Amino acid sequence: MRDLKHLIFFEDLLQDANNALVQQACAQGKLALAYNCSYIPEVLLDVEGCFGIRLRAPRCTSPDLATYYMTNRSCPYSKSILERAFEGGYNFIDALLGQECCTTMNRTEQYFEYCKLIPKERFFVSCIDMPLKKSDWHAGYFRRQIEKKIIEPLSRVYGVDFSQEKLRAAVERHNEVCRIISRIGQLRKQENPPITGYEFHVIQLVSLTCPKELILPYLRETLEELLQREPDPKPFYRARVMVAGSEIDDPEFTRLLESCGAFVVADRYCFGSIPGREEIVLEEGKDILQSIADSYLYHNQCPRTMGPEAIVGRKQFLFDLAKAYGAEGVILQNMKFCEYWGYERAQASMWMQEGFSLPDTLPVCQIERDYTIAAAGQLRTRFQAFVESLEIKRIQAGK
Repeated sequence: MRDLKHLIFFEDLLQDANNALVQQACAQGKLALAYNCSYIPEVLLDVEGCFGIRLRAPRCTSPDLATYYMTNRSCPYSKSILERAFEGGYNFIDALLGQECCTTMNRTEQYFEYCKLIPKERFFVSCIDMPLKKSDWHAGYFRRQIEKKIIEPLSRVYGVDFSQEKLRAAVERHNEVCRIISRIGQLRKQENPPITGYEFHVIQLVSLTCPKELILPYLRETLEELLQREPDPKPFYRARVMVAGSEIDDPEFTRLLESCGAFVVADRYCFGSIPGREEIVLEEGKDILQSIADSYLYHNQCPRTMGPEAIVGRKQFLFDLAKAYGAEGVILQNMKFCEYWGYERAQASMWMQEGFSLPDTLPVCQIERDYTIAAAGQLRTRFQAFVESLEIKRIQAGK
């Protein structure tokens, strides 16, 4: 297929947290508000005068200093973020909005303040307490946490305007991004799609790590380009797979997987678009802030959410998603020492392979990985074997 016009530009933006568009927004006097979790209402960080940026640690290979503070049995994603903070990679941010649901990440965020890693006088860290269940009461609690831990400190320290008018404008801009990303993502359902999983991964990541106002024109143009793009006569893949699990913010992971003959048709992982790119519905007569809280609470599929209904629902969500996107198999992965996704990966793998509480079974490949893809050779062997097994299964089924 013909190369996407902005792909190289998008790849360059992902080489550093303080990328060209971030620098442009900061030069315009906008506040850079960092966050690390899909539970943080991204839309609130994109109100007028601000922009949200989900932190990554590109090119971080050895978090030695962070390991001294965090121990070597801590999540490598969290340690890599802390390592980059020690290196000065996030000196441009004005606040870090975190969460208390993941102990390791919460500890990382606390070190930003304890060690005074950001050389800005008014920099602060604020962490919300996410509810463990989904109900109207928990949505109300979440809304109060948003008010107390995000809106109040940003208003007090920086004078950020969270009026209904400003919130509505932020939601409209957020929804446009969601529509574009979702429309591009839907193209992956085609048998011979005009986009690769790697390209989609790059596009989704820049939508999380760049100021919305500045990245939107490029996203609009890319969508139009993809709708007109002619795929090669023969599909570029040998098997269709869905990837689920913890953080994957390095598109090289997807490139490696697709170089083994797979096509990543759905991205149900942290930093992915499913869920994450659902529009926020503003109902007539309903408070905008409560609508935002409801959207982030009910759409989220994080394994931190407890209760039998949520546990079963996540497996059903994965199964339905794989079927909707035509995935022949599922790659379940988790970051080393990730307590939540470690349990979820093992449980989901068993349920899918045995068809427990599900309409059917699905082939599964389980991997536990580091933040970087340093063990690329081992991963390549696993991926190649899985793709071959899916091909054999298809042949045996006479397809």
